[in-house]
Amino acid sequence: MLVAAAQLSPVLLDRDATVERAIAAIHEASAHSARLIVFPEAFVPGYPVWVWSIPAGDTHALRALYVELLRESVSVPDEATERLCRAARDARMLVVIGVNERNSEASNTSLFNSALFIDADGRLLGTRRKLVPTSGERLVHAMGDGSTFDVYDTAVGRLGGLICWESYVPLARHALYSWGLEVLATPTWDRGEPWLSTLRHVAKEGRVRDGNWMWADATGGRTSSGCW
Repeated sequence: MLVAAAQLSPVLLDRDATVERAIAAIHEASAHSARLIVFPEAFVPGYPVWVWSIPAGDTHALRALYVELLRESVSVPDEATERLCRAARDARMLVVIGVNERNSEASNTSLFNSALFIDADGRLLGTRRKLVPTSGERLVHAMGDGSTFDVYDTAVGRLGGLICWESYVPLARHALYSWGLEVLATPTWDRGEPWLSTLRHVAKEGRVRDGNWMWADATGGRTSSGCW
């Protein structure tokens, strides 16, 4: 099975343009016979990279950026997610894509760092909310909970995901293993050899045998990726 890791940058803080970029990548990957494509963490409408550079006390700048990010984020479902589902169906492609997700079930003003899992029939299998935002991300993202943690039966095997530094949480990994995980997708904004070593470790810990277990790593266009 060929897996595509979409090493793309978003059109930052532009939901519609970023979705267009994702749809083009889905069709390009399909044209090269890939069956699964994984996009970076918080790809739509972009990872809030400013949380690592703007001081927490600079509330004016942080609030202005939060308002912009909130406006361009997705609700599940909405037109943006439906377009992604249609693209997956048309391309006959499994899609895992990171999004900034509004809490549409409540205030609609909190954001989650989420990953959408879409099957090749265009069905939204689930929305995984990152359990604990990492450090500076807590200026933007709310905490998820275990209710969205799952593994999905697909045509390529039992598919699940960890978002970036969740890969360092032993019990999160264990939960996926215990549910019979076969394909692990890890949307991330991390980079470099330590990160690749982490995923090699997770693959070995997950009892890789005969190529039947794999991981797909997609970053913000800053490093290579691979599959086991």
